[in-house]
Amino acid sequence: MPKEKEAGGEKKGQRGTRAVKDKWRSKVWYKARAPAMFHGVDLGETLTSEPSTMVGRVLEVAMNELSGTGDASTSHVKLRFKVTRIEEGNVAVTRFVGHELTSDYIRRLARRKRSKIDISFPVTTKDGVVITVKPVAVSEHHLQTRLRALLRHKMQSLLEEQAAKRTGTEMVRDMLNGEVVKEVTNGLRLLYPLRKIDIRASIVEGEIPEALPTSTEPVAPVEGGEPPAPAAEAPAPEATP
Repeated sequence: MPKEKEAGGEKKGQRGTRAVKDKWRSKVWYKARAPAMFHGVDLGETLTSEPSTMVGRVLEVAMNELSGTGDASTSHVKLRFKVTRIEEGNVAVTRFVGHELTSDYIRRLARRKRSKIDISFPVTTKDGVVITVKPVAVSEHHLQTRLRALLRHKMQSLLEEQAAKRTGTEMVRDMLNGEVVKEVTNGLRLLYPLRKIDIRASIVEGEIPEALPTSTEPVAPVEGGEPPAPAAEAPAPEATP
């Protein structure tokens, strides 16, 4: 009797091993492809046994990996892409759904004795794309409550204006290459010269119409690295009381 049980145990172990091997062998590699605004560059490969499970999957790629530059100063920018369909040749087509800056990068911005303005609101581009933007602004010194409220209101107004004069593709491009932040910084300078302004995250509500960007280069990365030194800022005008 003991021998029969031992033989049965070996058979169960063998059956379990075969099941795992068969499941692994059934999986196929799929190559994820970025949307047209990123010139359809490869986002990497992912493994699955059922193509249907790929649709809806969200992939996160660091900016420096997408651009292929290997520049560590943009590794804090995380881009998110959602798989929309599977094409012939095991290609997973994606759309851009947003970005986010890493938490450690944000923490470096807001150190002691600095005021941080952190808000979130939707903006609409001129072709009707709604994007939730989450800007963050940091001052060199502590700010009074009234001044923070004025800066918050002005920053939202400026970002709404920037979105209204751009298409969805242009808005994403200029958020990531720093052009939108530059415009907002210039608009706030007369009210109060902030130490650093950035868009810490964005969420695209819906789809951006497929259209190749006018540039022959992929969307440029956000300017990364440590925030600029206070000396680089323009002289501060008189603050609003």
